[in-house]
Amino acid sequence: MEEPIKKTDEQWKDQLTRDQFIVLRQKGTEAPFTGKYYANKEKGTYLCAACGQELFSSDTKFDSGTGWPSFFKPISEDKVTRKEDNSHLMERTEVVCSRCGSHLGHVFNDGPAPTGERFCMNSISLDFKKED
Repeated sequence: MEEPIKKTDEQWKDQLTRDQFIVLRQKGTEAPFTGKYYANKEKGTYLCAACGQELFSSDTKFDSGTGWPSFFKPISEDKVTRKEDNSHLMERTEVVCSRCGSHLGHVFNDGPAPTGERFCMNSISLDFKKED
């Protein structure tokens, strides 16, 4: 596993756009159907927009109808960390990048086989590396 990345809020603000900072570092959420990757069908790998760690393969992406990019599993379980999230009067499981701790989205138990999970991610939390 790669060495964890630790930065101050000021360092993150220098690196990220204002909107990225709000989602990645302050646990915001982009509006559904507005993100650049929710309808992306190209083959490749989705990376953490803050640190570049590989998170999801396009092979595991599916159309959940929610308006956010959805995946049924990460590239490897050690790439993401799951955290209890009881904000907004809901019981959810937050998903963060295991390398830099950035908020990516949430995981739900209503996804397709083989995992039954839906990793509902914010496009703004991701970068995309197209397959050659």
